[in-house]
Parts: sequence; C-alpha cells; structure tokens
Amino acid sequence: MIPQIKKILYCTDLSKNSSYAFLFAIDMAKKHNAKIVVIHAIDPVPSYVELYTGLTAEKRQKQQEEMVEYLKKHLQGFCKKAEAQIGLPCSDLVSNILVSIAHPPEAILHAADEEDCDVIVLGTHGKGFLTHTFLGTVSHAVLYRTRKPVFIIPLPSGKTPFDWDGI
Repeated sequence: MIPQIKKILYCTDLSKNSSYAFLFAIDMAKKHNAKIVVIHAIDPVPSYVELYTGLTAEKRQKQQEEMVEYLKKHLQGFCKKAEAQIGLPCSDLVSNILVSIAHPPEAILHAADEEDCDVIVLGTHGKGFLTHTFLGTVSHAVLYRTRKPVFIIPLPSGKTPFDWDGI
C-alpha cells in the first residue's frame, strides 16, 4: 500500500527556484488533500562575531528575533501573492510557517520529524543567501540523511510564473 501524503514540508531559501518549487508543493497538496508546512532556515551567527563587531549576546539575540519575525511576515506575503496562482486562499493549504535559526539541513530534518511531514519538497541551484553547486549542499544533505521521500525541483530554463521578488 502506498503511504498517504497528508503533510508536506516545503523548504525555501527565498530564491527564485524556491518559489518555483512551491508550485510543486501546492500541486501535490491539492492532489492529496494535504497541508503544507513552510520552513526557512538561517545559519546562526557565530559567537566570535561579538569580538569583531562589539555586538553583545543580548543584541544579537534581539536582532535574530526581529529577523525571524520579518521573515515570517515575508513568507506570509509570498503566500498571499501565490493565491493568484493556486486559486485558493493560502491558509487552505499552508498550515504553518517556520523560520529557524539553525544549520539549514538540521532545521529541515528536525521540522520534518516534529511536524510529522510525509514528504519534503525543496529546490536546487538556489541563489538566495547561499549559492549552491550542482545538487546543492542543503538538498544533498537532506536527501541523504532523511528516510522520508524528497522531491528536489530544479530551476527550469524558462521564466517561472512568480518568485520572491517584489514583496
């Protein structure tokens, strides 16, 4: 018996390819009557930065919290923008938006387990905060370390319907 897909973990680095991969997550969610959990992970700022910048641990913590809130709003804005493409209110498909300050593969694997996701969808060749080569370091790490099905979506050669720009 084929396992049912009830929850999809959609991973984004806020790149153009991430927004393209969202279309696949949406299509899968519609076909399987599933929900989508969106995650964006940010590598933590190393503690030695305090020595070079004079940034205290408290200020760094406050800046990280502000960044997390900003990115959650950004992702909610993207979700609203995507409604024109999906034909449904985004809230009908997206059950949770997570922004994590952790090494991205670790955050993705942790979220997949914590949120009880059945599959993971992510793009490759991202050009967001980190530029990846070939398969991409994040997608490669997730693919080889999880026991869940992983859908890795390459960026098409043509123009994509929408992307993260303009929000």
